[in-house]
Order: sequence, then structure tokens, then C-alpha cells
Amino acid sequence: MLPGMNPRMMKQAMKRMGISQEDIDASQVIIRCPDRDIIIEDPQVAKVNMGGQVTWQIMGHAQEKQREAQAAISISDDDVKTVMEQAGVSEETARAALENTQGDIAAAILDLQNNE
Repeated sequence: MLPGMNPRMMKQAMKRMGISQEDIDASQVIIRCPDRDIIIEDPQVAKVNMGGQVTWQIMGHAQEKQREAQAAISISDDDVKTVMEQAGVSEETARAALENTQGDIAAAILDLQNNE
């Protein structure tokens, strides 16, 4: 907020400039990075729309937490072949589906069938 400007005047000025702001009632914001999570407890969150461009403003105390590396999953050629046959897809697509479902054959087949 600008010093000396009351909230009502600020809201009117933003409206004239095509800016709308919506306060979001959030209890926690988590930003997931490849190696860590940034966790903001009891944040003040605002969704701002300026000319069709949506941005998020987050204010609060952040803590960083290192993420543990996930174990690599082993996908056998037999599993890939099963998914290929059941879903009617290429080897590359079947392998990608198995990786996305952490090696769960049934889930991979269902995902591929639902995406047809």
C-alpha cells in the first residue's frame, strides 16, 4: 500500500488500471523444488489479475526443508511389453507411463486408456 492513501482509494485506483486482487485464505504454501521444499506457514496470499496476467503474491515466514532423493524404480522389459499390449501403445509410451506410475502396471494401463 502506498503511504497516505486509504484502502478504498487504492482499490479504486487499481480498478481504473484494470487490476483486480483477491485475497486467498491459505494456511500453508509449499513450493516444491527438485532438491528441497519451501514451506510458508500462515501466509498472506493474494491473487492479482492485471490485464489477463495472473500473479500470486505470498508473504510470510519461509522455511526450507531438504527433500530426500527417491529411490530409482526398476521397470522390466516384461512390464513394458504387458503395458504395450494391453494399452496398444509404443514401447516409449509404455515405459513413460510406467515411470509416471512408479512401476504400477495396472495404473499405467488405465492412465493410457483414459487418455485415448
